[in-house]
Amino acid sequence: MVVLPKPTIDQFTVEKSTLFPGIPLIDLSKPDSKSCLVKACEEFGFFKIINHGIPTEFINKLESEAIKFFSSPMSEKEKVGPPDPFGYGNKSIGRNGDIGWVEYLLLTTNPEFNYHKVASAFGENPENLSCAVNNYVTAVKKMACEILELLADGLRIQKRDVFSELLMDEQSDSVFRLNHYPPCPELHDRNLIGFGEHTDPQIISVLRSNNASGLQISLRDDGSWISVPPDQDSFFINVGDSLQVMTNGRFKSVRHRVLTNSYKARVSMIYFGGPPLSEKIAPLPSLLMEGEDSSLYKEFTWFEYKNYAFNSRLADNRLCLFEKIAAS
Repeated sequence: MVVLPKPTIDQFTVEKSTLFPGIPLIDLSKPDSKSCLVKACEEFGFFKIINHGIPTEFINKLESEAIKFFSSPMSEKEKVGPPDPFGYGNKSIGRNGDIGWVEYLLLTTNPEFNYHKVASAFGENPENLSCAVNNYVTAVKKMACEILELLADGLRIQKRDVFSELLMDEQSDSVFRLNHYPPCPELHDRNLIGFGEHTDPQIISVLRSNNASGLQISLRDDGSWISVPPDQDSFFINVGDSLQVMTNGRFKSVRHRVLTNSYKARVSMIYFGGPPLSEKIAPLPSLLMEGEDSSLYKEFTWFEYKNYAFNSRLADNRLCLFEKIAAS
């Protein structure tokens, strides 16, 4: 069993909550999927995808490689860290004191990335990991672009690749993350914060996990937390802050967190689709009201927002700095 540095348990425990059955379910094979996608992004900023077309062998191979890595001795894994920005980390999340009951491997989606340093924890040929990551990321990126184009269609945007082209750009600043949340036996009937509440700063996030619960999202109407039923055969999609800005607040980035438990490890893999660093992020003109400046956000580059986001605390409302203040 993996042993992480021991946190002060009582400081990070939370009450258990029941699983919420009302998560939007989108079947990508259905002709009405675009309208369902738009509604889910407006009401939840989060939804579940079925009939996604991602080969099962890609998913299983990557999960197997992830488990192999996280099962390595801590002394071997630490050779791959700390993240700079890519590499292995445990407990510490970001630069500003956030911690959680989690260990992770953060990778670039650039297929030219050198995996030899990462593979040192395997004691074997690095091609196994690099091939598994590249196959999986290529397939998931294609699905993410399909979803973004369906969303553009649903919003009646004439240029249907207005979102997806940012992920397809050779300079796209997308990243890939493997998370492992070991069980914490001392919890008994309590839950521990594995990854604290936050929104994702990018355009879109594509999440897949094993059949262990733990993911929670916050409902916007009252701020309450609901638990997402696990489904290892499906994917979950998060609206990111950048997509919220580009749709002028019509889509909302979802605040979410992960809890761990005393009995079952959770392994998750997340593709974060981001734009090029130099890309200017602002509400799309076609989504603004004619004849007036109805933009809710100031324009910024992804480089500016990324730096701000990664120098803030996880739970901070990062977009507030870029909101336009309404004239009184």
